[in-house]
Amino acid sequence: MPASPAMTVGTKLVDFCKKGEFKKAIQSLYAKDIVSTEASCPEGQSPTAKGIEACLGKADWWAENHTVHSMKVEGPFPNGDDRFCVYFEFEVTPKVGPMANKRFTMKEVGLYTVKGEKVSDEAFFYAMG
Repeated sequence: MPASPAMTVGTKLVDFCKKGEFKKAIQSLYAKDIVSTEASCPEGQSPTAKGIEACLGKADWWAENHTVHSMKVEGPFPNGDDRFCVYFEFEVTPKVGPMANKRFTMKEVGLYTVKGEKVSDEAFFYAMG
């Protein structure tokens, strides 16, 4: 039995992320009209990014504003042919905002929807505060 689109795309996404190649994952696996939703966002920004350019910009913002000390990526965990989750754990020190210069562990789950063998929607879930 062939792997589902969710499992195929999910496996590729996890492989990119384990190497820290988040932008390559976006460029090769995301639909042009991707919708990405965060659980929260910096003041003045929207929690929803629409389109591949907005997602690339969000990735650039993350890289520029955080020092990542370690990272763990697990999954994918598929649900049917079109959805999967990935577990992320980052040891980070933000460079800006209320947590600036405070090292902490961030645990996050990403829920991804696949249409036409591309990620069409992603949503991130994590504890706040």
